[in-house]
Amino acid sequence: MATLNYLPPVKPSAIALGTVFNHGIALAVLAPVFGDTYHRAQAANSKEEFLKSKEAASAATAWGSALFGSAIQSYGVGALINATGTLSYKGAAYLGSLIFMASSAPSFISQIFTEKRPIDTIAVGAVARIFETVGLSLFLTYWGTRNNPFD
Repeated sequence: MATLNYLPPVKPSAIALGTVFNHGIALAVLAPVFGDTYHRAQAANSKEEFLKSKEAASAATAWGSALFGSAIQSYGVGALINATGTLSYKGAAYLGSLIFMASSAPSFISQIFTEKRPIDTIAVGAVARIFETVGLSLFLTYWGTRNNPFD
């Protein structure tokens, strides 16, 4: 039977607050989707009619997957902070930058040169991902990620 002993422990409050932090950023990016859904809900004849619609199902799916992804990302960043022994904000900013470069930079380069997407669309996504990586690592360093800081 597999055990999870090899995963670094992260303070549960850091995961919870990191999830809220990251989920807030994800909701800011997804706000147009939820705004359209809200207007459709107001236009529906009844709550039951709206709850059975495809818009409600897709909004709930987007919200749930964003929440779950935020929790996983918060744990991952907290575990990296603990595993690397990062204690300073400078180290957290470097770690967050490395996470950004490893996870997001290739897709942004592809969007610019291959897909030729508009720069403003790419910039919004890049800023959101910087907040989700560098911002999250700085926030978790501020809050603390170790269960016992004297270990």
